[in-house]
Formats: sequence, structure tokens, C-alpha cells
Amino acid sequence: MLIGSVLLYLCFTIAIGVYASRRVQGSKDFLVAGRSLPLYINLATVFATWYGAETVLSVSATFAKDGLNGIPADPFGAAFALFFIAIFFAKAFYRMDLLTIGDFYRKRYGKLVELITSLAITASYLGWTSAQLTALGLVFYVLSGGTLSLNECILIGAAAVSIYTLAGGMWAVALTDLFQTVVIVVGMVLVAWIVGDQAGGVSHVISRAAADGKLDFLPKGGLVEWLPFAAAWATMALGSIPQQDVFQRVTSAKDERTAVRGAMYGGLLYFIFAFVPMFIAYAAVVIQPTYTELFASEDAREVQRILPDLILSRTPLWAQVMFFGALLSAILSTASGALLAPTALFTENVLRPFLPRIGDKKFLLLLRIVLILFTCAALIFALNSRSTMYEMVQNAYKVTLVGALVPLAAGIFWKRATMQGAIVSILAGLIVWLACETNYAEALLPPQIAGLIAAIIGMIVGALTPQLITERRPHEAHALDPK
Repeated sequence: MLIGSVLLYLCFTIAIGVYASRRVQGSKDFLVAGRSLPLYINLATVFATWYGAETVLSVSATFAKDGLNGIPADPFGAAFALFFIAIFFAKAFYRMDLLTIGDFYRKRYGKLVELITSLAITASYLGWTSAQLTALGLVFYVLSGGTLSLNECILIGAAAVSIYTLAGGMWAVALTDLFQTVVIVVGMVLVAWIVGDQAGGVSHVISRAAADGKLDFLPKGGLVEWLPFAAAWATMALGSIPQQDVFQRVTSAKDERTAVRGAMYGGLLYFIFAFVPMFIAYAAVVIQPTYTELFASEDAREVQRILPDLILSRTPLWAQVMFFGALLSAILSTASGALLAPTALFTENVLRPFLPRIGDKKFLLLLRIVLILFTCAALIFALNSRSTMYEMVQNAYKVTLVGALVPLAAGIFWKRATMQGAIVSILAGLIVWLACETNYAEALLPPQIAGLIAAIIGMIVGALTPQLITERRPHEAHALDPK
């Protein structure tokens, strides 16, 4: 019954994606849904940007193990990223009428900066997308009772999500997100209610978490404790701003006001509901203390089994259906966007400049081919990784933090930012980060913070010194005004 319900739900989701393909008449529909989404759909797509496998399985398990102090990146950094985008970036993004965030770098700095940043951002999606595919595989693995291997289940999950994303693009993402958000909210609340009741009630679970120090958020001590904590928060809060999935969901709104409100309300909804799976995970530890044995496993992914195992062993069938329906909704909604985003960026900003005469129909076909290829690349990454989803996502956003954030922010808010400044910033940030990550990973100053500082200095020095690297471009500064 449970497996049948999950399969039926999966087929229904794919059907929505295939139906959405009827709205795709060209690349603009495929990439940003024709910029026509009303607030309620736009809010759902923004909420679903990150409410996926990491939030439900990995962040919740990390909280059960380390408490709030162990999860500064998500939900705290993730929610603040959406707030920052709503306040500082959404208007500028929407007014420029762009298909991808890579288009911003081309309009502001030129084709070379567009190419470098697009490659860096695309590469960062390998970890993020792989985390979602790993989660899909984990769900199917648990449901199969071990009759299939985890890797086989990852392949099945990748095939399912790629089918409907391939068919409907951003329209498929938007329509499935709307349906899946409802399932997530209802499913998670009902499961939290029944599991909390088994653990002795909401107040008992919260008091136990407080007594065990799980609700202590800020680190205790000096710089040795504070710097890694701040770095983890900044990696998600700032490093996820120059990301295509967030960009395409914000700019899919029907107008500028909807783009701002969708990002703000979506961030608030995400922050609130991110705590629901944390509550369920800690209630699981209260009900079954032996789950803490998973914390010591050599395979870090094992800790992510806490919620699925509890639901299967301790709840009635209807609760299992609701939980796995909500879990699949969360994963599918995030995974579809995670596949579409790098596909859009790589095709539009890396390949298209070399194909200036390509028509829109052929470009749409190229988008779908690249989506398949990126899915295969993410699969290889997922099948060979032993990290938790939380760790995979953290690593992904380090790339954009050091290599794309500073040129983006300077390009909008600093009129003196130049192409040379952007190039020096990108190279300085990436080189310093990689050097520190390789040789000084345990240093007091986290590598990504060292890279971010280098990127800021690189932008200032590169922009204010004689300009040896320039590119003649049309003047478009008026489109960059965020006011």
C-alpha cells in the first residue's frame, strides 16, 4: 500500500510536468515560465528552492546530533539569503529582463566575465544537485526494504525527476512546486503531531532539547568557535545569492512587486517550516535513543536515516503515506530546479555565444540535451560521494561565495566596478580559496572567508588601477539601478 501510494504520487507529479510542457512555446517559457507567475505560485517556487532533501533529512539529523549551533547555514543562512535577495537584488534582476544570472555579468562586465562566472556557478551545482538525487535514492531505498541497492535507487530517482523537468522546464517546476508545497506543509504538520504525541508532547520534546543544549545557537568561546560558525552562515546566506535557481524563480514572477514579495514571503515560510523536520528528528531520538548510534557511523549518510526509519517503524500507514509524500514533494521540487538552473546557465551563457545563429526551437532542443548531460554528471558525483547532503550543499556554495558574489554586488551597487575589477576579483577569490582549502583547511580563518576577502580586495584594486582589460559594450548602467 505504501509503495503503491508513493508510485502513484510520483506518476501524478510526472503527469503535471508533462502537462506543463503544453505551455512551453520557446526558451523563455522553458527558462522563466514566460515571466507570468502570480504571487501564490511564485511564493511556492521560492519556498521550494531549498525545502528539499537537505532540510528534511540532513539538517534535521544534524540538529538532532549537534543542535542549532551545528546548522547556522540552513535554515538561518538560507532564509537570510532570500531576505537579502528580496531587499537588495530582486528589483535589479527583474528590471534587466534577463534569462539567466550569467546575462547580468555579460551586460555589466562583458563576455569574458560572463563565461568565467557561468562556468563557476554551473560547477557549483554538482554538489547541490547530487544531494537531491542522493535523497531521492535514499527514499526509494528505504521503501524497497533493501531489495535494491542505494545506487540503483539513486538512478531511479534521477530518471523520474529529469523526465518532467525535461518536458516542461520552469513551467513544470512552477506547477509541481505549487502542488508539492501544499503536500509538504500538510504532511509535515500531521507527521509532527503524531510523532510528537508519541514522544510525550511538543513541550516535552522541546524541554528535552533545551536540557540537552540543542537549542543553544550562538557558539561559546572565542574566534576559534565563532569564525567557522560565521563562515558556515555566510557561505549559504551570501554564496547562494548569485545562483541561477534562486534567480530564475524570482524573475519568473509576473511583475517586479511580485518578485520582491515572493522572495520575502517564500523566505519567511521556509524559515518557519524548516523547524518542523528538526522537531520530528529530535522526537525520534526521544522515542528511540538508539538512533544516536547512527551519529558515530563511518558513512556520514547513515544519520539521514533517522526520520525514514522512525516513520516506518512507529507510525500508522496514513502517517507513512503523508510523510513520504511530503518528503518526495520536498525533494522533487528542489531537484527539478537544481537540474534546470545549471542547464540554463551553461546553455545560454557558455554554449550560445558560440552559436549566434541558432534559432529558438533548436536552442530549446539544446537546452534539453544539456539537461540530460548535467543529470548524468550529477549522478556520477552522487554515486561516488559519502558526504551528508548538508556537507555537499555547503561545499557547493563556497564556489559562488568566492567567485561570483563580489562582481554581482559591486556591479549593482558600485558604479566604478569594471571588467578588469571583476576578473581580478574572481581569480583572486578562487585562487586564494583553493590554496587555503588545500594547504590550510584547519587554519583559524576559514578558507572561504579568506577567498571572499581576496575577492573584495581584487575588485577594488582591479577597478581603481589603470584598465588594461576592457571590452567595448553598449552602455546599460540605467538597467542596473536597484532603486
